[in-house]
Amino acid sequence: MPFLKRIHYLASDEAADFPFTLPFLNSLHEREISSSVLFLVGENGSGKSSLLESVAIASKRISVGDSSLEQDPTLSEIRPLAKCLRLGWSRRTGKGFFLRAEDFFNFIRRNKEMESTFEGYIEHFKDDARVRGYMESNKHAINSRYGRDLNDFSHGEGFLEFAKSRIHPGGLYLLDEPEAALSPQRQLAFALFIYEMAEQGCQFIIASHSPIILSVPDAEIWKFDESGLETCRYEELEHVSFTRNFLSSPARYWNRLQQEP
Repeated sequence: MPFLKRIHYLASDEAADFPFTLPFLNSLHEREISSSVLFLVGENGSGKSSLLESVAIASKRISVGDSSLEQDPTLSEIRPLAKCLRLGWSRRTGKGFFLRAEDFFNFIRRNKEMESTFEGYIEHFKDDARVRGYMESNKHAINSRYGRDLNDFSHGEGFLEFAKSRIHPGGLYLLDEPEAALSPQRQLAFALFIYEMAEQGCQFIIASHSPIILSVPDAEIWKFDESGLETCRYEELEHVSFTRNFLSSPARYWNRLQQEP
């Protein structure tokens, strides 16, 4: 059963300005969530990331990015929308986080910078056993959570290791286009992980373009387009039908493209 059961949008006096002009808001009155895995699907600019970000702020998720959600300058336009959301819970949870694909790459960079800083301190205090030992233990703690340095993994491996070490039962996790870090094979591994963790008591809201990730069994799918927001089945998604048709005959698509003026 999902922790977050309902999203209700209260119309704003700023309705003439972005993001209040996004069409999906007209369909967001007392919107129920029925599954522990909810996918947000639509073209870029349709509003799926805006909804995900505003729910992350309204639910007080922590961010894996450089800044808290309250201070992140890239979310300045979204914070007013978050104030207009009312969330309904079956059981409120403080566990969980908000993650964009670029946040993971920044997380890797920060870890590397911290590791280099500790290495510098270790060298500087090499004659002071107490301080050196403290710095070594901090450097070790950065990597021990993942078995080894995340920088030693490929991007896809590192993302999966990060997810497996940080996602725990009882949390609400909001993920924006996680497929950006993953090969097709690792997208399938990630989809399986999401399914298994939902079975163990996690809730996920994920914005994605990936037909592989979107195939998680029993997931709920909200489709965003110029007419608003609606619930649909996996087989009805344009992402799925287009990918299936293209892979069945890529030459046909290329011939058509090359014939266009």
